[in-house]
Amino acid sequence: MGRKWNNIKEKKASKDANTSRIYAKFGREIYVAARQGEPDPELNQNLKVVLERAKTYNVPRAIIDRAIEKAKGGGEENYDELRYEGFGPNGSMVIVDALTNNVNRTASEVRAAFGKNGGNMGVSGSVAYMFDATAVFGIEGKTADEVLELLMEADVDVRDILEEEESVIVYAEPEQFHAVQEAFKNAGITEFAVAELTMLAQNDVTLPEDAQAKFEKMIDALEDLEDVRQVYHNVDLGE
Repeated sequence: MGRKWNNIKEKKASKDANTSRIYAKFGREIYVAARQGEPDPELNQNLKVVLERAKTYNVPRAIIDRAIEKAKGGGEENYDELRYEGFGPNGSMVIVDALTNNVNRTASEVRAAFGKNGGNMGVSGSVAYMFDATAVFGIEGKTADEVLELLMEADVDVRDILEEEESVIVYAEPEQFHAVQEAFKNAGITEFAVAELTMLAQNDVTLPEDAQAKFEKMIDALEDLEDVRQVYHNVDLGE
């Protein structure tokens, strides 16, 4: 599975360090999650997942509170959750999740980001079958054996536990997200390098240097789109 979650997170954090774009995207995602259920994360599991991921990106509390208060006040903004699938250079595979209040605009922008960077959009189902929905947690300051022991004591089953650089990465079924989170919380672990639901490629591919440069440009273009929430792919970007 070696997706090098720390490297991916650091790259995104560096890219967005001097902008408010990532905060705006989380504000929208929190608002939508809060409107779809109770605005209390203890009563709304989807909201709880979003807030945990926002925490790993250091989203300011003020932005989180503002989005939840907006949802409580019955905000009038309505968003559709969309998923696009496509191909990058050398047949690489990409999934794009978006939240939008203008479906035509988002589809056009996603299609353009693919097309201008050597890729193309596919039909629904053309790529997703090569990915698995997965809960991922990154823990620092523990060994894989220690993490395995505390999860076993909590009677929580996971797919895999791997040591990657200075972190232990736990892969679990999506429905086990909260069970894993509670097991860590009960063991005194409340800070995570990664804590999210993702789409994990069943097999990573390595691209030639020129194709990888084009691929990274395409991913950057997709992630820069205002309506795009998450981008998943099957390319090993290395260090």
